[in-house]
Amino acid sequence: MKIVFMGTPDFAVASLAALQQAGFNIVAVVTAPDKPAGRGQKLSESAVKLYAVEHQIPVLQPEKLKNPEFLAQLKSFQADLQVVVAFRMLPEVVWNMPPKGTINLHGSLLPQYRGAAPINHAIINGEKESGVTTFFLTHEIDTGDIILSDSIAIGDDESAGELHDKLMDLGAKLLVKTVTAIAENNVSEQPQPQTEELKHAPKIFKEDCKVNWNNNAQEIHNLIRGLSPYPTAFTILNDKTLKIFKAEIELQEPGIAAGGFLTDGKTFLKFATKDGFIKLLDIQYEGKKRMPIADFLRGIRL
Repeated sequence: MKIVFMGTPDFAVASLAALQQAGFNIVAVVTAPDKPAGRGQKLSESAVKLYAVEHQIPVLQPEKLKNPEFLAQLKSFQADLQVVVAFRMLPEVVWNMPPKGTINLHGSLLPQYRGAAPINHAIINGEKESGVTTFFLTHEIDTGDIILSDSIAIGDDESAGELHDKLMDLGAKLLVKTVTAIAENNVSEQPQPQTEELKHAPKIFKEDCKVNWNNNAQEIHNLIRGLSPYPTAFTILNDKTLKIFKAEIELQEPGIAAGGFLTDGKTFLKFATKDGFIKLLDIQYEGKKRMPIADFLRGIRL
């Protein structure tokens, strides 16, 4: 069975590597075009491209997925199946091309958390469980028939980065099971269950990352860990941006207005919330490196 793999970041590399190590025939990879990055604006290659080049897999990097030249190249590989992990939305002319269809790996337990940022939103909403789902692509995003899914617990202090890494490994294993079932014609896909309360996972913008200290401590703690390490929750301190990567809750009567802070100038800095404090542990001040709070306090007067 010939497979074309589509993906861009590290999350996708784990699945690509797992499929290749399981002996599947990856005939080509489709990934994002190289982009300028850093101060020197040097062209940066995607994680999937780097893996593909290292393992001598042909790479396609279309700017537009409806480009006739790209479609002709894609068709020339005569793939039986296309596998999509952490890529962009595909037009029907692409996902409908192979005879066995196109499957996607999504970082949530569908139908919950359809969208671009399922890992972040699950933690922001205080979920205790997440997972991965494989499904066949259709017109509406993340709505196709489910093939397989697997779940995992979310720890009380777990960050989006930590959950990302767990789901990356869990998803790679699930994808191998899924492609094996398709190769053996042993798939019994099911329509996504209908549920009234759908939780969504839209793309996260900068304004979504600013901490509202009028919320309760648990909500703020969930926001901080749900955005860590990227795109990162932040607040404003001395007219500069203070990114917060890790914090902990102190539930006690704050005694000061929400958004006010207490510090000993040496070991702790904590902001008042509606019902307690958020004690900062790991931060990055505008113009500085990421550092533990004690290192930050040694270099600033508050």
